[in-house]
Amino acid sequence: MPDQLEVSVVIPCKNERDNLSFLIDEVGEALKDRSFELIIVDDGSDDGTGALLKDFAKTRPWLRHVRHEKSCGQSNAVRSGLLHAKGEFVATLDGDGQNDPAFFPQMVDKIKAAGPNCALAAGQRMKRTDGALKMLSSRIANGVRQAMLKDNTRDSGCGLKVIRRDVFLMLPFFESWHRFLPALVVREGLSVVHIDVVDRGRSHGTSKYGIFDRLWVGIPDLFGVLWLRKRRKKIPVFQEIDLNQD
Repeated sequence: MPDQLEVSVVIPCKNERDNLSFLIDEVGEALKDRSFELIIVDDGSDDGTGALLKDFAKTRPWLRHVRHEKSCGQSNAVRSGLLHAKGEFVATLDGDGQNDPAFFPQMVDKIKAAGPNCALAAGQRMKRTDGALKMLSSRIANGVRQAMLKDNTRDSGCGLKVIRRDVFLMLPFFESWHRFLPALVVREGLSVVHIDVVDRGRSHGTSKYGIFDRLWVGIPDLFGVLWLRKRRKKIPVFQEIDLNQD
């Protein structure tokens, strides 16, 4: 595997063995014409996820397994994948199978077409299949976030995102940071593009990370991101000067 890949896909998951059994190959199919790797961050699963990945890796050399000894939550799982990633771009999606990785090539290409000042392509879910309670909590959370942060992103909670790895590494880390990526990228003076994506129903299991954390648990983080935005007064434009040039 080359040292520099185009795309590192990071899937944070806890007890999603049955969904990973088809999601892994969907990623492989979507990126078969790109240089890529897939990092499954196993957030303390006890459903045989590790055995599945070991078996799959025999015929899929681009598959990697990062395991948390104990469950640390989705944000930490995303960060662990980022710290292990080798790609120029880091692509994320949820391990529940509701996000379709077929959109990844389009997202990478849209960032490139937008130029070096663009750092993030964010999926925006259409025709959602979630239950009414989950959709209501998500709608409220997105509305409150948009009103406060003005990040021009309708659906910050969509798991499908592609971001330049060097920018991702610059962003301040905290619990739930993955839900505030558009605002954090804009804070760096960079731009965000959006892609409409189709949401799918969950094939197996139930959500492991909860519903109400989309609003109630995230309120302190929302105010924290607002504070970070306001504390970034100036964004320097800089270049290194060649001292050996006349």
